[in-house]
Amino acid sequence: MKPVQNIYCVGRNYVKHAKELNNEIPSSPLMFSKPTHALAEANGGEIVLPGDRGSVHYEAEFVIRLRQPYEEGMSVEDVVDSMALGIDFTLRDVQDQLRKKGQPWLLSKGFPNSAVITPFLPFDGEAACQNQDFSLLRNEERVQIGNIRDMIFDLHTLIAYTATHLGAGEGDIIFTGTPEGVGPVAHGDHYTLLCGTNPLGNCTIKLQ
Repeated sequence: MKPVQNIYCVGRNYVKHAKELNNEIPSSPLMFSKPTHALAEANGGEIVLPGDRGSVHYEAEFVIRLRQPYEEGMSVEDVVDSMALGIDFTLRDVQDQLRKKGQPWLLSKGFPNSAVITPFLPFDGEAACQNQDFSLLRNEERVQIGNIRDMIFDLHTLIAYTATHLGAGEGDIIFTGTPEGVGPVAHGDHYTLLCGTNPLGNCTIKLQ
């Protein structure tokens, strides 16, 4: 499997999440990216995040990995070879400041270890993925639950939009957006990502 090339992310792709942060519902996909230095594995170990830049928030997401470049007319199943779950960690105070200034989100989204991801599993097709919720446990308490059928922009739309505006090819991954329930991270928090009732990965947070 080719190493991860580009990390694309989608903001405000669930109506209830956009509303919980008092944001407008987007009319087209709101895309941003993270550097590959942001990538970290949810393999049961410790994840170090910055504790000196204001509040850090967790955002659980469904993640897809592309097997080849997208061409018009291709289906999701033609392009996607595997799926995972991830956490898009966000420096919320930094993001709020950047938004007020009309500046890009990179400093709030692209710091090291901000894109935590479980091992990839074979992609069984969009319909099959819609049959199972994904969720996030924080210290054994379920704090987020979502399903890709509730996304504003579906997988095909996200892939086609990304390919058109940013390019999309083998090894690229897309964090497809987070459902409602995001919240602040505390030092020592333990997070578990589940597909249905199946835990796919976990990690413990160290703020420093």
